[in-house]
Amino acid sequence: MTPELARQRALALYRARATREPIAPFTDEDPTLGMDEGYAIQRELVSMLLADGDDIIGHKVGVTSAPMQRMLGVNSPDHGPVLASTRYRDGGTVSLRGFIAPKIEAEIVFVLGTRLEGPDVTVEQARQAISGVVAGLEIVDSRIADWRIELADTVADLASNGALALSDRVVPFDEVADPRLVGMVLSRNGNLVDTGAGAAALGDPVAVVAWLANVLARNGVALEPGHLVMTGALHAAVPMSEGDEFFAEFDRLGTVRLTVGP
Repeated sequence: MTPELARQRALALYRARATREPIAPFTDEDPTLGMDEGYAIQRELVSMLLADGDDIIGHKVGVTSAPMQRMLGVNSPDHGPVLASTRYRDGGTVSLRGFIAPKIEAEIVFVLGTRLEGPDVTVEQARQAISGVVAGLEIVDSRIADWRIELADTVADLASNGALALSDRVVPFDEVADPRLVGMVLSRNGNLVDTGAGAAALGDPVAVVAWLANVLARNGVALEPGHLVMTGALHAAVPMSEGDEFFAEFDRLGTVRLTVGP
């Protein structure tokens, strides 16, 4: 894939984000596209969004669970930036008009306390770099029509990132004995939807941070102090409808709530 073609595909995604009109999968046109091509498109798209005045406040990691990796036929997660414009407060309301086909996921989110730069970052080094842990809800969305995605499509589309809501409470990392054992219960309109635990994210959410630091290093990027790291869904993504109120309760981390408006 040429740089110009990567830019053209990024522009198609950029327009789809603005118009809320989905596009056909890139892999329909070229089934040989893989992760490298997806990231080339992603970098072009990120450049366009930053030129509009947005900022990167962290990174999301997706496809961290074994079932999702089997579904996409891969053995590795993917990643994308978290943009300042997509962050919502705990208890906030998000409008469906801002998305195409949104779904919600509960996740453990880390806050970096010190700079973490690969390669060769270990899980223990990642642990030392994390200062806080936050209960999070991620809205995943796809600018690809009908969620008909292959790996290259979702990677190009910022790893299908839509928005996030975070608890106001940041728990010091040393107060969370073992993130693998952090349990979570997700409710919608007062009814249980799903449950999960931190170990669903690559076996250990801290391992997600180490993986991310090492992958970002290939492009000369480091995790900076204050950066958020979204470590991946603890359960299957749940479709959203107007009027829904989602409430996630995390062991040790507390709760986070988000309401869906028109």
